Amino acid sequence: MLLCAVLAAGPGARPAWGQDGVALPRGAAVPGFWDPRRRPERPDLSRIQSIRFLTDLDYPPFDYAGTDGNPAGLNVDLARLLCDEIKTTCTIQARRFDLLLDALNANQGDAVIASIAPTAQARQRADFTDPYYRTPARFVARVDSPIGDVRPELVEGKKIAVVAGTAHEAFLKEMFTEAEVKPYANDEVARAALRNKDVDLLFGDGISLALWLNGTDSAGCCAFRGGPYLESRFFGEGIGIAVKRGNDLLRQALNWALFRQWEKGTYTDLWLRYFPISPF
Repeated sequence: MLLCAVLAAGPGARPAWGQDGVALPRGAAVPGFWDPRRRPERPDLSRIQSIRFLTDLDYPPFDYAGTDGNPAGLNVDLARLLCDEIKTTCTIQARRFDLLLDALNANQGDAVIASIAPTAQARQRADFTDPYYRTPARFVARVDSPIGDVRPELVEGKKIAVVAGTAHEAFLKEMFTEAEVKPYANDEVARAALRNKDVDLLFGDGISLALWLNGTDSAGCCAFRGGPYLESRFFGEGIGIAVKRGNDLLRQALNWALFRQWEKGTYTDLWLRYFPISPF
């Protein structure tokens, strides 16, 4: 079953639901992974005196070094919003990505906000908040393509570029069995194949594709087609904030503050600032 993203039109918006429980896009293409019917309880925030966030500097637009050399990006701005919501002081320090969880467990920080996927291995080293974003898979076509919606029965015989050896290739081979899957060595050559009309569609990571479409490299050649795909078996369970194992108070406080950002619309504003062409 192809699973589309839950999209939010604004604070408190509820998704429209299609057949088989699939959420249908409505309104602004901004991820909303919070259910308004399941509001987190507000914990005792007075027990949180400060939060020391850790991040890295090598995953723009989520984490990078700003013009002053300090951490910047969507994750950093979100961390500050959470601290404002909890009404506590906040510091944000950068570490090498592969050392972040070690630093957390060495008490060099209280939380890691660096787009770490809560895999089974990561969960042995840290607890995680609920997801605050997921990385969808998307189809892209040339702007002059007649292809509108993308479903297996609509792209039979079409050539689809994908990076070889990825979860995206595995997804296509299992779900789009009647299409002609064309593996390429990397993103650059797969995108060139689409631009040069060697293929009809490109399928890949929605976040990197959104940045490409919004940048100069694409030269306005292409646009998203069809909805986002979030099948967790292929594309993971989403991204959360890591805290030290057993730190339930901080995890619950961050979950509550994340929900509040979505409910108030500040999360939507933040997301669209970094992704004017949204991957969702």
